[in-house]
Amino acid sequence: MSEIQSDAPRGLSQLLLDFENALTGERTSVEDILRALHERGFGALLFIFALPAALPLPVPPGINLIIALPLIILTFQQMIGRSNVWLPEKVKKRSVDSRKLGEMIETARPWIARLEKLVKPRLAFITQGVASRLIGVCGLIMALSVTIPIPLSNTIPSFSIALMAIGVLMRDGFAVIVGAFIGLLWVVILYSLLIYFGLEGIEMIKDFIKSMLL
Repeated sequence: MSEIQSDAPRGLSQLLLDFENALTGERTSVEDILRALHERGFGALLFIFALPAALPLPVPPGINLIIALPLIILTFQQMIGRSNVWLPEKVKKRSVDSRKLGEMIETARPWIARLEKLVKPRLAFITQGVASRLIGVCGLIMALSVTIPIPLSNTIPSFSIALMAIGVLMRDGFAVIVGAFIGLLWVVILYSLLIYFGLEGIEMIKDFIKSMLL
């Protein structure tokens, strides 16, 4: 995969287009993604890693293995206030089929372009400084919930992480608040059902997800 070169800030849909066009090899590693999107910091990387699970579509084989761990590591670093992104070498070497990754991005780009029309700079103080650590805390809680092995149950927390990431990228504190509210509410509901109903709670979650998709 070739490195994306850009001197001017890119909109999110343009960033995804450039990223898709840079998928030249048969496989794309986490290290390729880091190199391509490093200029945009945690926001762009969290968005890219959350995107596969945020789409209510079958996830390509193998991509689940590179979703949860990077999200957990990135949100933890955001929580403690790191300015530079770090991932373990073993994580950076993991890869996914470039063609399937490109198809996923192609599916997402029209929706992102529509979303960009709604997202705008407002309440910018929520997206930076000490508040960014709180975003990391919320994101970490959601990222941990993505690891629960229930089909499609990670869609909502992943979408919430992606929405908060868009908010950070576009300096839209309102988008961050909405993403945090949706994600944390889902986590509370998910864990409450698991704690109080056990295996029956899992079946209830599956039935709810199926009803939403029908």
